[in-house]
Amino acid sequence: MTESSSASTPSRRDFLKTGAAVAGTVGMNLSMNARAFAAGSDQLKVGLVGCGGRGTGAAQQALTADSQVKLVAVADAFAQPIENAIGSLKANKRIAEQVAVTDEFKFVGLEGYRKVIDHCDVVLLASPPGFRPYHLRVAVDAGKHIFTEKPMATDAPGVRSVMESVKIAKEKKLAMVAGFCWRYDLPRREFFKRIHEGEIGDVVAVYGTYLTNPVKPMPPESSRPKGISDLEWMVRNWYNYTWLSGDGLVEQAIHTVDWLQWVAKDATPTKCTAVGGRQIPAHGGNIFDHIEVNYEWAGGLRGFMAQRQISGCHSENSLYVLGTKGTATISGFGPNGVSIAGANPWKYSGPSPDMYQVEHDEFFDSIRTGKPINDGDRMVTSTLTGIMGRMAGYTGKQVTWDMAMNSKEVLVPEIKSWDDVVKVAPMAQPGITPFI
Repeated sequence: MTESSSASTPSRRDFLKTGAAVAGTVGMNLSMNARAFAAGSDQLKVGLVGCGGRGTGAAQQALTADSQVKLVAVADAFAQPIENAIGSLKANKRIAEQVAVTDEFKFVGLEGYRKVIDHCDVVLLASPPGFRPYHLRVAVDAGKHIFTEKPMATDAPGVRSVMESVKIAKEKKLAMVAGFCWRYDLPRREFFKRIHEGEIGDVVAVYGTYLTNPVKPMPPESSRPKGISDLEWMVRNWYNYTWLSGDGLVEQAIHTVDWLQWVAKDATPTKCTAVGGRQIPAHGGNIFDHIEVNYEWAGGLRGFMAQRQISGCHSENSLYVLGTKGTATISGFGPNGVSIAGANPWKYSGPSPDMYQVEHDEFFDSIRTGKPINDGDRMVTSTLTGIMGRMAGYTGKQVTWDMAMNSKEVLVPEIKSWDDVVKVAPMAQPGITPFI
């Protein structure tokens, strides 16, 4: 997120420059140990950063997962989402008594996340992903267990910072659960397990789709309230700016990218090409409304990802996996949409609890038992795989994994106040926009 106006606060560049040194010394500064809660009866204080729909949902699932959890602090860039979230949570009779946020612990503004982290044991990070690397670093430095929504960054420098945060979290034995929610869906766990066990033979190709309407359409400039800064307008419409969302491929369709990575056993793709652009004129912002990416992994596996957010078009969220002995398909969102055809036909018939709840149930159980889950490595890989595809789509270049990992393109500006001037890059033009 933003950096404090205090002169002692490290900048974004300082974070990236000193990350390795910090990671090497964290073992001497363990401010919290997961085993402190192994008894299962001690109260855990939870803080929420980002009070939109997903953040509110995460808080509800956290409180449902553990009766000894209390929500004690919340932060958002704006006041109204905080009140909406608290009201929604208190309206749920099952968890209402666990909502213990007083007015003094409702933090409004770009720096509120720091105060939330100061006052909790477990933090839920659900603000726009451009801010995520900052929030993760502050949280792991403070020794907090973390639930972090996807994606983890919007540019490669951010990803590198998150990699250091993952390393710190491992050394401090902190739980770090990622919001790649399908990884906690029981039908899909069984589906991918069977693929990995060879039930469709050797996998040769995988095709994933994320074809939908615009997720958060950009309002016209005429609807912009008078007196608000350009930065505030961007944050209020964060999905439409690449530095804040990463583009639709990286923010929403990253779930399908994560499916491709799951098929590939989380190996990093070697290279990709992509086509994409903006078909429908935008009211503002600078994201594409469609990208199709073609990935390749070592060994010859090919992966194809189609993402589009245009109204009036075919909608689909599916996965098609082609093997030497059969095919595996995900179609739709329910448990009945996973199946295998060929030499070993199969259709899921087991339990299907809510995957969002499962991830929090397992998250808090791992804290209580002193066996913290850390999704860090795969969440970083899936995030950079999405960013890599966006880079290929925006520039028209073939982008290798090493190119993406070492990219020097900094999308996220350093911000200290709402009045800071933020320059937004123009809409990318493949063949003209350079790879940096």
